[in-house]
Amino acid sequence: MTKMKNNEIIKKNDEIKFTITTLTSQGSGLGRFKDMAVFVEGAAPGDELLVHIIKVKKNYAVGKIKKIVKKAKCRIESDCEIDTRCGGCAYRHISYEEELNIKKQTVTDALQRIGGLGIEVKEILSIKEPKNYRNKAQIPVGMSEDGNIQIGFYSKRTHRITDSDRCLLQKEDFHTVIPLIRRYIAENPVTIYDEKTGKGLLRHIYLRQAHKTGEMMVCLVINGDSIPRKERLIELLLSSGKNIRSIVLNINKKDTNVILGDECITIWGSDFIEDELCGLKFRISPLSFYQVNPEGTELLYGKAKEYAGLTGNEVILDLYCGAGTIGLTMADKAKSLIGVEIIPQAIENAKENAKLNNIENARFICDDAKGAAKTLYDEGIRPDVVVLDPPRKGCSREVLETVSSMSPETVVYVSCDPATLARDLAVFNELGYETKEATAVDMFPRTTHVETVVLLSQRRPDTHIDIKLDLSEIDITAAETKATYQEIKDYVLDKFGLKVSTLYISQVKAKCGIIERENYNKGKEGHRVPKCPKEKEDAIMDALRHFRMVQ
Repeated sequence: MTKMKNNEIIKKNDEIKFTITTLTSQGSGLGRFKDMAVFVEGAAPGDELLVHIIKVKKNYAVGKIKKIVKKAKCRIESDCEIDTRCGGCAYRHISYEEELNIKKQTVTDALQRIGGLGIEVKEILSIKEPKNYRNKAQIPVGMSEDGNIQIGFYSKRTHRITDSDRCLLQKEDFHTVIPLIRRYIAENPVTIYDEKTGKGLLRHIYLRQAHKTGEMMVCLVINGDSIPRKERLIELLLSSGKNIRSIVLNINKKDTNVILGDECITIWGSDFIEDELCGLKFRISPLSFYQVNPEGTELLYGKAKEYAGLTGNEVILDLYCGAGTIGLTMADKAKSLIGVEIIPQAIENAKENAKLNNIENARFICDDAKGAAKTLYDEGIRPDVVVLDPPRKGCSREVLETVSSMSPETVVYVSCDPATLARDLAVFNELGYETKEATAVDMFPRTTHVETVVLLSQRRPDTHIDIKLDLSEIDITAAETKATYQEIKDYVLDKFGLKVSTLYISQVKAKCGIIERENYNKGKEGHRVPKCPKEKEDAIMDALRHFRMVQ
C-alpha cells in the first residue's frame, strides 16, 4: 500500500483521503479526488475517509474503506450481523431519514436528466418502521466447500450463500420456520441442489405470510417430483405454533436461475393463503404476484387512486394488471375496470379476486397491450384512465404509442425503476402527454429500490386568449361557420371511436386552407407540439367533408 504524492494520478493500492458527497442509486458512496470520481461501498454522505484503491479505470476509481477519519452526521451503527456480507441491504449504516432523502433525490435526478422533465418529486411516502415488512422470502439452499448445509442469502454480486436464519427485513415468523426446515434436512436423506452439476433435490425455501390474517405458506422448491418423508416435514412445521395454512412443493427441474417452476403440489392444507389489502380480500398462491410490503402497497395504491381522479363515470384500463390488485382497489370509484395481462394464470387469479370481493364492474383480458387495444376498439370502448405498472424494464415504445392512440385523459404510471420510468415519460411527452406530478414510495426500506407513481394528463392547447376583435376586419369563410370543434369531436368519436383534440382538428383544417387561430398550432416555448396521427387525420377529414367544410 502506498500513500499518494500531490502530483500523482490515482493508482491501484494507493491510499487517499477525501470526503463522500453523495450516494449512487446502487448505494455506493461517491466522492472526488484530483477530479476523478471514486466509488466506495459502505460509505455515507459526509464521511471523511481514508480509502484503499482496489480498481482504477479511465474515468473513475473504486476503493474500500480503510479508516473513517470523520463520521457523517447521518452514519449509524448497523443492526445486522451479516450486513457487510449479504447482498440484500445497502443503507443499514445510515439513518432512515437520510435514506428517504437519497431515494427522493434519485427519482428527481432521473426524471430531470434522463426524462428531460422540469419537475421534482412531490414527496416520498414510507412506512413508520422500516423492518420486518417483507411478506415473502425466497431463500437459497446450498452446500459449503467443507460439506455443510448453507441456508441464507446471496452475498453481493455472487451466488455464494451467507448462512443465516434471520433477516431484519422479513416477517418474524419466518425465523421460527427456517430452523425447522434445517432440522428436517439434517434428519432425512434430502440432497441439496448444485447449480454447477444440475443435480440434487432441494433448491430454495419459499415463504409467504399474509399481513392482516397472519396465514403462512411454506413452499419447498425442488428438482424432482417429491421429497422423502414429507409427513415428518409437515409434523415439524405444524409444531411451530405459527398460523401455517399451506405446505407446498414447487417443481423446478430446469437449468435456470429462475426460482420457481410452473407446477405446484400441495402436500398439506390449502392451495393458497388469504390476505386483506386496501379493504379487499386476495387469495395468494405460490405463483401469484403480490407486493412484498403490504403497508407500503396501501400507500402506493392510495396515491395511484388519487392521481386517477375518479368520479364514478370513468372506464379504467389496467395494463400489466397481474392478479388485479391495483385495478380492483379502484373499481369502486369507476364505471368499469378492464385489466390486461399476458400471463394466463395471473388473469385467472384476477378473476377469482374480483369474484371474491363481489366486484361486478371488472373484466380481464389475457393479451398484450396492442391486442387488448384492438379488442376494445372493435367493441367501441375508450378508456378514460390508463394505469401502467410494468416490470423493471419499463414499456416498449409500441406500448406507449398504443396507450396514446387510445387517447385517455389520464395516465397513471407506477414504476419500480426511476431510469426506465424517466425514459418512458420522455416518450409520453412526445406523444402529447404531460407529466403533472410524481410521488416516490419507499416500498423496500434499507435497499436501493424505490417505487414511483406518476400522474400524466393529455396535453391540451390553449383554448382561449384575451384579445379585442373588430369583426369587420376578419374574413370568416363559409367553411368556418359550418361546425364547431365539439361537433367534429362528437362525429369522429361516434363514427370511428376515436378521441381527437382541438389541436389535431386545427392542424387538419390548416392543411385544408381553413383559417386557424395561430395559438392552436404553436406550443409554448420549449414544448414540442404533437403531430396528428394518420388514422385521426383521416377521421377528421371525413368529418370536415360531412359538414361540407371541404369537398
